[in-house]
Amino acid sequence: MINFLEIVMLDSIFEKAEIAGSILEEYSQEEIDRVVEQIAKDGEANALRLGELAHNETGYGKPEDKKIKNILATKLLWDSIKNEKTVGIIKEDPVNKIIEVAAPVGIVAAVIPSTNPTSTTLYKAIISLKGRNPIIFSPHPAAKGCIKETVDLIRNSLKKVGAPEDAVQILENPTIELTKQMMSHPKTGVILATGGLGLVKAAYSSGKPAYGVGPGNVPVFIERTADVEKAVKDVIAGKTFDNGTVCASEQAIIADKPVAKQVVEELLKNNAYILKGDEMDKVAKVVVTEKFSANPKIVGKPATYIAQLAGVNVPDKTVALVAPLDGVGKEYPLSVEKLSPVLALYIEDGWEAACKRCIQLLKFGGLGHSLGIHTRNKEVLKQFALKKPASRIIVNSPTTHGAVGYSTNLMPSMTLGCGTLGNNITSENITAKHMINVKRVAFETNPVNKGRFSPSDFYFKDVKASTIESIIESKLGEIDKPVEKDYKDEVYDFVCEEDVKKAVRENRKILINDKTMITPLALDEGRKHNIFKKV
Repeated sequence: MINFLEIVMLDSIFEKAEIAGSILEEYSQEEIDRVVEQIAKDGEANALRLGELAHNETGYGKPEDKKIKNILATKLLWDSIKNEKTVGIIKEDPVNKIIEVAAPVGIVAAVIPSTNPTSTTLYKAIISLKGRNPIIFSPHPAAKGCIKETVDLIRNSLKKVGAPEDAVQILENPTIELTKQMMSHPKTGVILATGGLGLVKAAYSSGKPAYGVGPGNVPVFIERTADVEKAVKDVIAGKTFDNGTVCASEQAIIADKPVAKQVVEELLKNNAYILKGDEMDKVAKVVVTEKFSANPKIVGKPATYIAQLAGVNVPDKTVALVAPLDGVGKEYPLSVEKLSPVLALYIEDGWEAACKRCIQLLKFGGLGHSLGIHTRNKEVLKQFALKKPASRIIVNSPTTHGAVGYSTNLMPSMTLGCGTLGNNITSENITAKHMINVKRVAFETNPVNKGRFSPSDFYFKDVKASTIESIIESKLGEIDKPVEKDYKDEVYDFVCEEDVKKAVRENRKILINDKTMITPLALDEGRKHNIFKKV
């Protein structure tokens, strides 16, 4: 039960957040971007220090890998969202006569796990503040020290740029009950829940909108046309990164039979140890609990530590333990998500059999999450994309790095949606666009009653859809043609926001005259960059 003093404390935190939110709501796009950029810069500068704090406090993973996570959650994340509009008018559609306007989602209640504590804190602060939302953190008790240090760093960043420090706060003595009260608080706008299955379910049961995540039991198929040497290196790189604490890390290799022998040889070359006989049972007993979840004692621990705990002798240079299995399910405990450098290994003859095995693994605790495939066969890849119940299919890359947007162009994220298959509201990588409400202003286009004036002429200057379409088509038609004249000599008939952005990139002016039609958003952007020249 939560006591009266905790209720008063929680209400006070929300009141402070509400005041900070009212200040942020008045920020322009430039002002809020300056705030977020400062947090990203300070987070990147402290990436190693925070990684070391997280490792020292939790005992999970590797400091140098946690540094990379922190960089993903700051520099790479900021680079991916810095040009996104999250304030005011974010889109104008003069053809369909619709304007989109961004608004904050409100106070964000954020739950932070112990496996990725500092990176998830930085990431959630950045995407929330980008949308002008204050955020309150509930840290995992096993990592509350490093999370508090991260929050203090962020608050100092806010102070540097004159933003309200109470836009970012933390529950310093979190309990499960207090976290539930935070999530269901009347002033909570949305929940960002990253943690155990029970906590995510509590978030969805709170009565508040929530972005949660499902578990990952990621299979990786190494198909017969793959570059096997690279494929195995990628699997080991992903599986051993931060000792397997990323939910998108590889959990099982499915080797195509014609290359299975080479896969095993490459595993050995990369310092993996293939378990034999009763060694698999010994490892399973220390890795997986009776409830078929990862044993907290081995999460994020080195392979040699796990082997020693299980009473299995392995070489000192061992980086991963590999268990050859014949099936999936409770009779095969190592076929579940393990959050450690322990891999299952299956051999299947042909992509159809491998496809079935991957689906079995995803159904055993990873529906909707991620899958990896190493292949050069386009048709096989298409079949995997069409038939696998996974939201992210990572091709010829470590799933750990690919799914979070480090080695791919997916959005950098520490919260990976699993869609309805994983009981999530979205299958996307959660980012800044999920942290805004979008209002739509729609002008009449099919009049119920005729009036003296066009319903939208005061805004869109009554530009006919056919006129805009013809302009767009003419521009598109010019893409493949040789450039016959310098852009500097071109007078625009119509200017949209994309035209302004392109001119800024190319460091040139846009020539206009009295007949040039300019959308309001393009006009604002053009004035900001002094891009227009009247002729």
